[in-house]
This record gives sequence, C-alpha cells and structure tokens, in this order.
Amino acid sequence: MLDDVGAALETLSSALDSAEDFTVLLSQVCQQVTRAVPGVDGATITLLTDGKPLTVATTSELVAELDRNQYSVGDGPSLRAALTGTLVRVSIADAAQRWPAFAKESAAAGFDSFLSAPLVINDGQSGAVNCYSARSHGFAELDEKLLYLYTRAATAALRAYTRYQRAQKNAEELGKALITRGVIDQAKGILMVLRQVSADEAFALLVEQSQRENVKLRDIAVRFITRATGVRPKF
Repeated sequence: MLDDVGAALETLSSALDSAEDFTVLLSQVCQQVTRAVPGVDGATITLLTDGKPLTVATTSELVAELDRNQYSVGDGPSLRAALTGTLVRVSIADAAQRWPAFAKESAAAGFDSFLSAPLVINDGQSGAVNCYSARSHGFAELDEKLLYLYTRAATAALRAYTRYQRAQKNAEELGKALITRGVIDQAKGILMVLRQVSADEAFALLVEQSQRENVKLRDIAVRFITRATGVRPKF
C-alpha cells in the first residue's frame, strides 16, 4: 500500500514539473488518489470559493453528480469535510441515517462507502478530496491514514504550485508595468522636445489628456507616439 502511495506522490511530483494549469494539476491529484488508497472506485475534488462548493476534478461524471447533489441540499460527506476541515468516513448505512437523499442516490449509482479528507491550499482556497467505493464497508481506519498521508503531501505540493503561479503572475505584471513606464517616458520625451517643456510638465500634459478623454495614460502615450513618429510602440 505504501508503495502505491509513493508511486502516486511520484506521479504528482512529475505533474508539478509539467502542468501549466491549476485545474490540470487538480485532475492529476484526483486521478492519483485512486492509486494511493485501495478500494477507491471514484474520486472527486471539492473546492470552496467564498464558501461556495464546486467539483473541480473528477474521475467520472457519475461521482461528480453525487457531489453536486450534496451541494444542492447543503450537506454530505464531501461538503462536510470541506466545510469543517475534518476527515469523514461513512458506510452507506451511516449515510442513510445522516443524509438519506445522498445515500439513496449513491446506492442507486452503486456506491456503498465514502471517505473525504479536507484539503487546505491557501487562505482563499480549501476543499476536500472525496473517495467513493462500491464495496460495503470499503474504507477502514488504515485507509483514513493512507488518504491523510497522500492529501498532506499533495497539499504541500499544491501550495508550492500556487506560490509559483503567484510569483509568475507578479513577474508578468511587473514586466507589463515596465513596458508601460517605457512608453510613457518615450511620450514625455517627445513632448519635451516639441513643446519645450520640462519632464514634469510633459507628464502633466499627458495626464490631463488622459483625464479629459477618460482614456488610460498608457493608451494616450501610445497614440501620441504613433502620431508623432508614424510607428506604433510594440508591447
């Protein structure tokens, strides 16, 4: 079993090196949970955004629909784990007492055991990894520990990935800001020569034009440079 968990984590690590989209990475986590925990016949990932649940990854539409049914009634193992941050393990008999509608729909779909572990990625994103099994009493305490082991490692990986994404986004925004600064400086330089004014006065003229037309300062600068030189600045 530990070999299976290790293989799943190794695959997740490889996915971190190649995945360019967060949803792709979540899908990898969802797929690999079926290897990390024995007896999993279907898996989903629930994410909470502003308290609203959404299934963002799944191994099949069948289990995704069971997640959505929980969201519509406001309770169930997937939602309970995501909202409370606690692990939930129930059999179909337990579920029938706690969530009758969910139990009935799950039995009809062929699932008899459920295991959900909380997933906390950052301050703005939390949720749960949800396991569905067709076996009666398909999940035991050992499965809890295996899922906890996997989700703990996966959480660390996902947090690192979101930090990487945030850093990449900041770098892109900084690059755009530097380009914008360069265009505005170029427009200022042309104005200083044409109007024989200081740098501050040239900048004030651009700002005045921007406010008068309700157009971004960068766009005013681009338009001015294009008219003055006949060449549109490249971004």
